[in-house]
Amino acid sequence: MDKIKVTLKKSTIGLVENQKANVAALGLKKIGQSKIHNDTPHIRGMIKKVSFLLNVEKIS
Repeated sequence: MDKIKVTLKKSTIGLVENQKANVAALGLKKIGQSKIHNDTPHIRGMIKKVSFLLNVEKIS
């Protein structure tokens, strides 16, 4: 299964609560922090909701 690396590039200050919850569910707390996830539709949906805060890289 493909993996993706998700990095938080902007602060969550001033966001709506459900957007903050999506960032937390992705395992991101601090700016610059990265997590590696399986590339599933569930994770892709979470990323799409807060894509303006994240950098996403595909890992082979």
